[in-house]
Amino acid sequence: MAQPTFETAFKQLEKIVAELESGDPPLETAIRKFEEGMRLARLCSRKLDETEKRISKLMEADDGRIEEQPLESPEAMDGSES
Repeated sequence: MAQPTFETAFKQLEKIVAELESGDPPLETAIRKFEEGMRLARLCSRKLDETEKRISKLMEADDGRIEEQPLESPEAMDGSES
């Protein structure tokens, strides 16, 4: 099964939080929702970390100008660059 996008996972997480904050679900349902929320939170965190690594970083050049230098691609970072 394909992982949901960040946006989809985040919306699902918001829904679970709202349901748990309402205090209405029975204990077993609340536990299952909490577990699912934790899974979604980890997925969102992982996707944000991956995105952060892909974003270009700004570096100051010798002459004081700001120039953009791309971060290494995830493939290059793990040594699997083709």
